[in-house]
Amino acid sequence: MSHHHSNNLQGTKLLWVTVLNLAITVVQIIGGVFSNSLSLLSDALHNLGDSSAIFIAFLAGKRSRKKPDERNTFGYKRIEILAAFFNGMVLIAICLFLFFEAYQRFVDPQPIKGKIMFIVASFGLLANLISVLVLHKEKNHNLNVRAAYLHLLGDTFSSIAVIIGGFAIWKFGIFWIDPLVTVLVGIYIIYHSWHVVKETVDILMQATPHNIDLKEIESDVQKIEEIDNIHHVHVWQLNDSQIHFEAHLNLLDNISIAEVMKVRKKIEELLQEKFGIGHITLQFGYACCDAPMPLISRT
Repeated sequence: MSHHHSNNLQGTKLLWVTVLNLAITVVQIIGGVFSNSLSLLSDALHNLGDSSAIFIAFLAGKRSRKKPDERNTFGYKRIEILAAFFNGMVLIAICLFLFFEAYQRFVDPQPIKGKIMFIVASFGLLANLISVLVLHKEKNHNLNVRAAYLHLLGDTFSSIAVIIGGFAIWKFGIFWIDPLVTVLVGIYIIYHSWHVVKETVDILMQATPHNIDLKEIESDVQKIEEIDNIHHVHVWQLNDSQIHFEAHLNLLDNISIAEVMKVRKKIEELLQEKFGIGHITLQFGYACCDAPMPLISRT
């Protein structure tokens, strides 16, 4: 499947999931009001946030395919990273708000109609499962889609917890389980969202990818017989799939341009095949940078 077709497919799936999630939200808000369930209303609020987040992911995916221009020479691919960061932070903020609301319910328990809560949450679970299945195959190919997928996965577990809570309230009148479910679901969502936020921050800060060992690159490149040393090394990610590399290299001898091109090809093949680096910029010199800067582990 071509990269362009894959992006279009991801965008179509995100749009359908947005529509489905909005339908869930409307049903849960109505059900939460009639049942007086905080966990159901919190799930509705969560779904509303997710609907917005997934739609943002859809818009970011479309924008990221815009070609580079004079102002944005790297293109617009990082819009998806910004969207993933925003989505992760929104999820964490929603959960913190729900923790406060749950505390209020622990202090002052409210009567809840467990049967309505159970039925509405069951509908939410079915719709969330469909959404998760729609995005399941795409989640490992794109950080933006993975953030949206985590939103939906959190919704799914949230719905399961609300179903269990609704049944306990309906059959046994255990009203305190409603805020408890809210807290447990919130902890689960924050745990997974934090990983997305951390990964997006690393990319935006142009940190060296975790699977790249700069010391190993230095050692391997300096084993090439024409190379004296490598320095001013920088490795960063443009988005979750494109790794960029740049470095200065001192040559042992004052060789011709044609021979330099052969050396460059050796280094590019090494970086591409062993380290998965696709965008490489190399600057060669002879008897220059006599005191190269130490290799830095983070750029």
